[in-house]
Amino acid sequence: QLVESGGGSVQSGGSLRLSCEVSGLSLRHYAIAWYRQGPGKGREGVSCIDGSSRTTHVDSVKGRFAISRDNSKAMGYLQMNDLKPEDTAVYYCNAANSVRGTWYEYWGQGTLVTVSS
Repeated sequence: QLVESGGGSVQSGGSLRLSCEVSGLSLRHYAIAWYRQGPGKGREGVSCIDGSSRTTHVDSVKGRFAISRDNSKAMGYLQMNDLKPEDTAVYYCNAANSVRGTWYEYWGQGTLVTVSS
């Protein structure tokens, strides 16, 4: 089970930190990713951190967002700085792992981030 928290409403230029609490998984074996779905848009991948803590970000958030994880606490995080109105979306946490050819993937329920200009 994945539960996101930390969403809210901020003004342009503000910051938010999203948290993803994971239960029922051995998190260290999973990659953690954050996706988002803005109004009238499809879901897009934002940031990902693998089991070795290597990170990737979509170009639109590079230099502004940082993804991290704490396996001991079974938590994932997304620090979002210099937020822009176009970052407005529901943000979803995802945990994924492939074991002997079988793909395991879990999603949270989402948390809403609203950025006003």
